[in-house]
Formats: sequence, C-alpha cells, structure tokens
Amino acid sequence: MNLEDPIGIIELGNTNLQCLIFKVDKNNNTEILSTSTTPSEGINNDVITNLAKASNAIRLSISTAEKKAKTSLKKINVILEQPDFLCTKFSKHKKIDKSKIHRHDIEFLLNEAKKQLILNDKNQSIIHIFNHNYIVDGKIFVEEPIDVFADTLSHEMTFITAPKNNLKNINQVFDDCDIEVERLISRTFTLGVKLLSIGELQTGSALISLGNKKISLGLFKNLALVHSATIPVGTDYISNDISKVCSLNFNEAEIIKENIDFSFQNNEKLFDKNNYLNESYFLDSNYRKISKNLIINVIKARLDEIFEMLKKQLIVPDLKLNSGLNILLSIDGTNLINLEKYCENIFKTNIKKFKKNENENDNYLENNFASLLGAIKIIRDGWETEAIPEFREKNIDKIGFFGKFFGKLK
Repeated sequence: MNLEDPIGIIELGNTNLQCLIFKVDKNNNTEILSTSTTPSEGINNDVITNLAKASNAIRLSISTAEKKAKTSLKKINVILEQPDFLCTKFSKHKKIDKSKIHRHDIEFLLNEAKKQLILNDKNQSIIHIFNHNYIVDGKIFVEEPIDVFADTLSHEMTFITAPKNNLKNINQVFDDCDIEVERLISRTFTLGVKLLSIGELQTGSALISLGNKKISLGLFKNLALVHSATIPVGTDYISNDISKVCSLNFNEAEIIKENIDFSFQNNEKLFDKNNYLNESYFLDSNYRKISKNLIINVIKARLDEIFEMLKKQLIVPDLKLNSGLNILLSIDGTNLINLEKYCENIFKTNIKKFKKNENENDNYLENNFASLLGAIKIIRDGWETEAIPEFREKNIDKIGFFGKFFGKLK
C-alpha cells in the first residue's frame, strides 16, 4: 500500500456504516478526502447475517465516499468488534544461558505461541498480536531486550482471534463489492488509540464501549491491548426491560431511557409530584400509574448485571481498579445522562465519558469518526507493540522491533 494513494477505511455497525478516505502527502501530513455515513443492513453485531443486504449497504457506503473524494478504491481496511472475538494470553519462556538475546529468540517465542493457538483451535484466525512484556531474568522490559545478556527470557503476548467462517463471510461481502479487504482492525484497538493518551496507554487504562447491541471492553498497558472482551448485551436491553415490565412499547421505553438521569438524583421532568411517570411519555399506550421506583429498579437491575460482568473482565494482573486505573466510557448511539456517575459508584474510581455528537460543528469528525481516526494512526504509522499489520517501508523506523520483525505474520 502506498500511503500517498487514497486509502479507505470502513466501520461496520448495526445501525450505520461509516466510511473514510484519506491520503498522506509527501510532507507526511494526513488529508481526509471524504467521509460517509449510510444505513446498515444485513449486519448484526458486526457479523454478516444477510450477504445480499450487507453487500448492497457496503457498496453504497463506499461509493458515496468515493464520489466525494473523486477516487476509486481497490482495497479497504475494515473496523469491527464481534462478540465471537477471543482474547488469548500467552507467556512463553526460553533459556538464554548467559548469552545475548537475539531477534531469533523473540521470533521463536512468538511462533511457539502462534503454533499453540492454532493447534488448540483451528477454527480461529488471528486478527491482532500484541506484545505486552519481556521478562529478562525476572525483570520486566517494555522494549525489546536485544543484545542483553540473560539466563532466561519470557515473552508475554495477547492474541485477538475471530472465527474463520465469520471472516470468510466478510471477505465474500467485499468481494461481491469488487473490493479487497486490506486488513481487519479491532474497534476497541482503534478507539483506544484515538481516545486515550500515550500516558494512559502506557500506565494502564480501560475502555468500555457501550453500544445498542453489545458492550466491548479493552484493557491497555505498555501501549498494548492486553485484554479484550465483548458481551452481546447492549443498552437496548435496558429499553426492553422497561418495555416488558411496564407494558410500554419499545419506542416509549427508549425515550424514558434517553431522558432519565442515571445518577438517579434529578428526574423531575420524567415523574410527576406523586412519583409516577408523566402522562406525556405515553405516546401510544394508555396512561396508567407507573411508579418511579419500579422504573429505577428495573434499570438498576440491568445495569448492575452489565457492570458485574465487566468487573469480572477487569481482574487482570498488574491492572487493579484500586490502583488508579483510568476508565473511559464511550457511548454510541444513545445519551444515557450521567451514566459515568453511576459507573463511578460501581468501580470506585473516576470515569471519563466520550459521547458522539451528531450535530455539525468544528469537532464533527473527532466526535463521530473517532474509531476511524484511530485507524488512520495505526495504518499510517504502525503500532510498536502490534505484530500483524504489514507496515509500510516509509514508516518502518517509527515502530519497534516487534512490529517491524513480525509485521507479515498471518
């Protein structure tokens, strides 16, 4: 891939597809040529469920961006996050026997981990490999310990994989659109790169991404994605619970969810002086008394279930909630007023919130194409702890040995 040629990125989604085309000029400046947001069909939780509908939707998304950019793409990078993604961690060891550590020692450990993963599950394909730590004679090295004398070397790695059949369906959809998939990139990875600072990625941070259909979690440390998990439970479940328990239709329940204050302190506009749901929220259903306590208890029960699942995923060595772990809450497609305050009570730490703002303003790109902007950085400069992407020769000096040496592993 020539970075001076137009490069395409598309993000799969249940509601919308987002496409972005950019290029890098001779002065290494990034120019965004176009963006598009189009309705999504045939896709559920980033999994292709209807090939024909998905192909039509993707073709429209890409062609819209191509027309704006006045270009034609032959390849495209795809951002996705499926509930079927698996995160597997390996720690491989090698005796060095007081010799220097060489590149082939690190290559050996990575390939041993890769062989073990493939042997354990031949139905999975590797999306990402991240280097977490090198441990030399019991001491942690963040960077590659090349030419260091040692007795033993341990290499800690994280593999992100996806079912081969899921990826075959994705490739088939893009083949039907006459465009080749350049590479697949985890949305959690791209969002972390965009929304977290280098310091936060170094010292340890958690990114919780709340969607309508699923919730994803990424844990970052030493510039690596060290743990990732996606659960097929999204914010729509809150609306479904309100709808079922209170005998309201889904749209009415959605409006309640969008207007309730999740600090559960200020909800005067939602309830009357007797603490019943205001009549104005009964759009199609007949008015009846629905108590404030009932609605709040329903919401809290679902939230507690969701965040208890997330808390279990946060139990990772060297990343402790009580040690000042940074947590960023990214909310997609819904408002959820003051949800970060509810999260602070659950996790007992400060929470930052990122919310898309669909209004046209100076920060429109930053607010609505964050994951694609993160992908630009990964595609353009490479990522020093990641092994999978084929890094471009012109950027090879910007990445560490791990990414440079194992860039073409498949």
